[in-house]
Amino acid sequence: MEKKDLRIVYMGTPDFAVESLRHLIENNYNVVGVITMPDKPSGRGHKIQFSPVKEYALSQNLPLLQPEKLKNEEFLNALLEWKADLQIVVAFRMLPEVVWNMPRLGTFNLHASLLPQYRGAAPINWAIINGETETGATTFFLTHEIDTGKIILQKRMTISDTDNAGSVHDRLMIMGAEMVSQTVDMILDGTVNTIEQESMINNIPLKPAPKIFKETCRIDWNNSAKKIHNLIRGLSPYPSAWSELEAPDGTRYPIKIYETTCLSENTKMKTGEIRCDGKKYIDVACTDGLLRIKTLQLAGKKRLNADELLRGFTIDERFRFI
Repeated sequence: MEKKDLRIVYMGTPDFAVESLRHLIENNYNVVGVITMPDKPSGRGHKIQFSPVKEYALSQNLPLLQPEKLKNEEFLNALLEWKADLQIVVAFRMLPEVVWNMPRLGTFNLHASLLPQYRGAAPINWAIINGETETGATTFFLTHEIDTGKIILQKRMTISDTDNAGSVHDRLMIMGAEMVSQTVDMILDGTVNTIEQESMINNIPLKPAPKIFKETCRIDWNNSAKKIHNLIRGLSPYPSAWSELEAPDGTRYPIKIYETTCLSENTKMKTGEIRCDGKKYIDVACTDGLLRIKTLQLAGKKRLNADELLRGFTIDERFRFI
């Protein structure tokens, strides 16, 4: 079968999923329909916001479905009418079997980790939080258990000490888009040799990548500088790590922290205590040394470098992070 004859239905929602869809369209694959999340109100004005995938699909005049429930009979009938040979899922949601088992060639997913490691909703974040020096992406056929299907294609990518979740996200997004079209080509050519994930485990402990909640993002200063540094970059720029800055009068200021540097200095300061010159730097004591805060954000204010914040907000060594 020629790629122009292969009927593809694409499912995705965020920016990460747009790049793979764009890659398919620009390389003349036959995307006959797109499925994304329903529109939702956003911001203070509760204005209806389209998903990034919807915005791109509309710009390309692609047929679009936005089901509230994936087992809804009206949705399933509409999906059947598209007569898909293959479905592709990138950052969407868990599909019921009646959906993923519908196309004759199956449904494959692009996941932003080296499966079987980091199964779950936030693989990029957790790889960095855990201090990994390598990650990657995997395409695999969907099956009943989430992120456990047979692997089609896998590629690796290094994580540097200066990377954060944003930079790794962007590189994986580009690499993943190429992997999606390569996977389609392999399916078309009949050259797919899948690998069972169970055969790759070999008694190695699996690291999960569960959904991240607000409390996950709270900094515990009773940890090493390196561990806190990895948490901050693993959550930067979104959803961002946070802590509370306590003033001498007991006032607490919620602060998001986006960028830090570990200082190789020993200190007798208690964890959470601050060393600050009031002009350029803010250092915080951890269990084994100091962490220098480079960029941060007071609640309701703009993200600033430490020196910019200190020009308008007084911090001295009577303050502490809690």
